[in-house]
Amino acid sequence: MSNSGILQVFADSREALMRFLVLRGASSADAEDILQEVHLKLLSEELGPVAEPRAYLYKMATNYFLGFRRTADRRTRREEDWMEVHSATEGGIEERPSIEAALIARQQLAILQRVVDGLPERTRVIFRRFRIDGEPQRQIAADLAISVSAVEKHLAKAYAAIAAARLRLDEDNLAWRHPIDEESRHGT
Repeated sequence: MSNSGILQVFADSREALMRFLVLRGASSADAEDILQEVHLKLLSEELGPVAEPRAYLYKMATNYFLGFRRTADRRTRREEDWMEVHSATEGGIEERPSIEAALIARQQLAILQRVVDGLPERTRVIFRRFRIDGEPQRQIAADLAISVSAVEKHLAKAYAAIAAARLRLDEDNLAWRHPIDEESRHGT
C-alpha cells in the first residue's frame, strides 16, 4: 500500500484511533497530539509495502503513546526530584517567576505570535480554531469545505513553523547560557 493509501486509512480510522488512545489512558488533547505525530511521520517518510494498514496504524499509535508516557513520567520524576532538592535548601519554592524569566517568556511568546501571524491566512485560521478554540478537525473541515486531511496538512505546516522557531529560540538560549570565549575555543 502506498503512502497515499495508508494516509486515507489513517483519515478513515482517526476517530477509532482517538478512542483507542483515550481508553489506553491518554487525555483527549494528548491523543490529538499523538495522532498528529503519527500523521506527520506518515507524511514525512516513504513507507514500504504495508499488508495490514489498520494494524500498522494501531501499532504506530501505541508506540507513540508509550513514548509519550515515558517522557511524561521522566519529566514528572525530574520535577519531583528538583522540587525535593530545592525546597529542602531554599525553604520553599516561590510561586511567581523571576522578573527575568517573565520577560524572557513574554519575548518568546511575542516571537511565536509573530510566527503564527506570518502563516498563510487559511493555515493561521485553521491553527487558531483547532489549537486555541478547541474545535474538532471535522468541524473545521466542514466549515471550510475542505477534507480533514487538508486540515491536518495545514496544521502540520503550522506545527513545523512553530517547531523551527522554538528550535531557534532554544539554540539562542543555549548559546547565551554557554558562551565560548576565544581562549578556550582555540585551546590557548
